[in-house]
Amino acid sequence: MTQHSHTPQPPPHGDAAPEARPRRLVFVHAHPDDETLATGVSIAHHVRRGDDVTVLTCTLGDEGEVIPPELAHLAPDAEDRLGAYRRGELWAATYRLGARGVLLADEEVETPGEGPAFFRDSGMAGTPANERPGALAYVDLEEVVGRLAAALEALDPDIVVTYDPTGGYGHPDHVRVHEATVAATARLPRTPALYTVVTPRSWVTRDRRWVIDTVGSVTGESPSLIPALDDEILPSAVDDETVTHVLRPSPGDLAVRDAALAEHRTQVVVRDGWFALSNGIATRLAQAEAFVRVEPGTGAPYPGAPDPGPLEVP
Repeated sequence: MTQHSHTPQPPPHGDAAPEARPRRLVFVHAHPDDETLATGVSIAHHVRRGDDVTVLTCTLGDEGEVIPPELAHLAPDAEDRLGAYRRGELWAATYRLGARGVLLADEEVETPGEGPAFFRDSGMAGTPANERPGALAYVDLEEVVGRLAAALEALDPDIVVTYDPTGGYGHPDHVRVHEATVAATARLPRTPALYTVVTPRSWVTRDRRWVIDTVGSVTGESPSLIPALDDEILPSAVDDETVTHVLRPSPGDLAVRDAALAEHRTQVVVRDGWFALSNGIATRLAQAEAFVRVEPGTGAPYPGAPDPGPLEVP
């Protein structure tokens, strides 16, 4: 494990010099759509600058809710074929983003690229899905770490990006992916820079105010679908001063992200500047993405930067 005896300095703004080789980035996620919702802006940005970008997904999101009524038969409590359908959505979204898509341990199943994933979506905590064979959050952590480390070693990334310790919103699979990624990156022959995606608290307030002012007044949606400024916030929201890096995209990056997100039609409805999941709550599409750099192996965060710049390599 790489040891740091100094305080990391804030990186300079702007991209690497044109002569630098393309960086290899791997974004590790739990389910299809997470890659675009949480990190789609950064993926689009790094693809545009010529970097080698891979989305490594650990399950097919078998337990997701289904928004389109005509696809309700795919749900886990019906035909249980949602995972296979979401595989197609994932590949379409990564194609839009311009990234390589890899499903964890897919090469070990009988029909790679077609059948169920090696690990299954665990569902939310306390649901019957937790008991399904192969549920990601409830298999032995070492099994997940070992398979993830093997996949990452083959990809040899300079930068790895995943969730923060809360998993963004507490989903057991997201938390497990964070734990496994922190452990796996410390086992690689070449230690990458590891980042966790977060949301500065000031952004939460700003974006909710935008939804109230823009979506609430223009669309005429039911007030129950418009969040209040004092509604509970996701656990991944952090104090602004703890952020170490921020990706500020171009308009083109945002457009690519929006097109990719629209491919996940079973899970999300995309509108002009905002989206809604199956709960129907209007949420502003991210205008930038924030990160905390952490230490592989321990997950210890680096000190926040006063003027956070883009992701950097060790």
